[in-house]
Amino acid sequence: MEINAFADKVCKAVKKELGTGYRVEVKKVRKNNGVIHYGLVILAKAQNVAPTIYLDAFLEAYERGSTFGVIIRRLLAIYGAGLPETNVDLEFFRSFEKVKDRICYRLAGRKENESLLQDVPYIEFLDLAICFYYAYQGEQLGEGSILIHNSHMEMWGTCTAELLGLAQQNTPRLFPWICGSLKDIMTGMPGAEGSGMEAEEDSEEGFRDDFPMKVLTNEKRSQGAVCMLYPDVLAGLAEKEARSFYILPSSVHEVILLTDMGVGEAEGFKQMIVEINDTQVAPEEVLSDSLYYYDFAEKRVKIIF
Repeated sequence: MEINAFADKVCKAVKKELGTGYRVEVKKVRKNNGVIHYGLVILAKAQNVAPTIYLDAFLEAYERGSTFGVIIRRLLAIYGAGLPETNVDLEFFRSFEKVKDRICYRLAGRKENESLLQDVPYIEFLDLAICFYYAYQGEQLGEGSILIHNSHMEMWGTCTAELLGLAQQNTPRLFPWICGSLKDIMTGMPGAEGSGMEAEEDSEEGFRDDFPMKVLTNEKRSQGAVCMLYPDVLAGLAEKEARSFYILPSSVHEVILLTDMGVGEAEGFKQMIVEINDTQVAPEEVLSDSLYYYDFAEKRVKIIF
């Protein structure tokens, strides 16, 4: 069954189950790289905020044999568990003074997000776009993010340059960077706290031992590729070995750093990036097919391929 037909079927069933006191609708949500997900939004008349329940996993369960009734009951249970106890005051978002301390930035591919970038403030960085978001944190909704659109910027009376200045301060503070072996990153780097943490080098399967590999991300392991923009991070890592290094965009969540040993492996690294993006990374989490390079002498990042 196609996802749009499944979403319509679910929507009708939930409306019937809940009755007239609720508004139930299917919402198409555009994710990174133009990927579209179908979500179900259920809003009671007394509520001003409701979770979006994405339906892709439910369709997979349905196609694996779960009954439609089980699917609907599970959806309603998730809806009930995700509801805030009271209405959420969203008026704070109209005040620039109240949001400016949590304006952050992240990276996205420019070509793959051309349509989205028409509606949001951004700054070009190589073949990427630096985009801005509000890092929400509250007792009722927990943690989340709100992408900043041009309409928000106009409402606040600010500009892209000011957003960049705030994000350069806020993002490293709220999401400190970490750098280490893949194993240490995946296991949470026990005993390591704080920004600037570096773990011991450890060769990883699939990479040559003579190319020391590190993973650069943030403590949340979410949207961590932007850590390569943090002030002095790449320069500091290069300074330790007095060498340049290749930067492989593993996903929007992290980048892989490979020391340049001077033996001409760039084409192989480029091929590796494309293959991994095609086979191992979710489409909405792909950052770029480009191979980047931090030049120790020039103190800057550039594209190799």
